[in-house]
This record gives sequence, structure tokens and C-alpha cells, in this order.
Amino acid sequence: MALHHGALDSESAMTEGEDGAQAPSPVTDARRSVSPRAKPTRVSYRRNLPHLQRPEKAFFITFSTRQRWQLPESVRHVVIEHCLRDNGVRYRLHGAVVMPDHVHMILTPLRDERGAVFGIAEIMNGLKGASAHTINRALKRRGPVWQEEYFDRILRSNENARNKVEYLCHNPVRKGLVKAVDEYPWLWREWIEGDESRPGRPGSTASASRNMLP
Repeated sequence: MALHHGALDSESAMTEGEDGAQAPSPVTDARRSVSPRAKPTRVSYRRNLPHLQRPEKAFFITFSTRQRWQLPESVRHVVIEHCLRDNGVRYRLHGAVVMPDHVHMILTPLRDERGAVFGIAEIMNGLKGASAHTINRALKRRGPVWQEEYFDRILRSNENARNKVEYLCHNPVRKGLVKAVDEYPWLWREWIEGDESRPGRPGSTASASRNMLP
């Protein structure tokens, strides 16, 4: 049976304030000298939706904007960049797609230097909090950006992470936003945009905007 539905951990997660202007969580990327440590991870917990955590497993995660607010195109690259910020540090990102009002990710949590697995709640709290702060600052707005809850499930044993990412990357085509996957600028695949050795690889919006993040 598929394991699904995740939520922020109310004890360890930083949630958005009423005005959405919270400072971002401390985010450590591969360029910093101090390795982050994973917070204690519960095998299961519940807020409004049940959640199970399994080490060494890939997760399919979807999170949506508050009240299905349409993300302006000018900040969608910010979401991709925040998805990439902890890639190789807290998780391995297999792929991400930013749709107008929601985001899909496939990722596998990693272990810290002590061998502890980074929890999904910790990962999502940092990602949503920091990206909301950057988006609000860029748009000179206040208020929550993301819904508090999010959906997640562990990929089944017969599911392949790359195949799942490829399926998700066709969502913009299925929605009529573009005619071909590579026409959509707000997606990232580890074997294409993430392959720096790939000759003539398509340019990544996230790579182009790396210096825009704090």
C-alpha cells in the first residue's frame, strides 16, 4: 500500500507567520564548510495528515500555494533554486516541476555525518519557509505563500524515480502550458539540467539565478 500524506512537524518546523514575513530557516548548502545535522526524525507522526518516514527511500512530494494563488512567472525560478539549495546536502533531488499553483518533487533524504537521516518535515519546513521569504521579498508582498500541509508518499518498489520525474515533467504539456517538455523553463531533472558534463545541455533557469538568493 502506498504511504502518503505529510505535514510539518509542529515542534521542529518553522511555520509562516500571519504576515508571511518570517526569516528563512538556516539553510546549509554544499558550499559551506559546516555540515548540517539532522534533527531527530519520527518514524511516524500526525498533524492533520498522517506521515511515515522510511530511510533510503525516494519520496514523491507535492505542495501547493495558499488558496491556489498563482505564482507570478517572475518568481517561479526562485522555487526551483530553493529546491536545489539542499540537493546533495539534506537530500538527493531527482527532479522538480514548478506549476502555476503547486510544486512536484522527487527526492531521497540523505544522512548527516553521524548517519542520521534528514526528516521530510525538516526538509519541507526549510524549503517552504525560505522560499516564501524570498518570494515575498521579491514581490514586496506579505502573507503566507504555501499551504501548511503537503502531500508525500514513498515511491513503490516497482516505481522508478527517473520515470516518475519524466511523467511529472509532462504535466505542463498535459495542462496546455507548452507543446513540449523542454519548452517549460521551471523544471529540473538530475540527468539533464543537473548533469554539468552533458554537452549542450539545456540551460537551467535555477543555475542562471543562483546568485539571486541570499
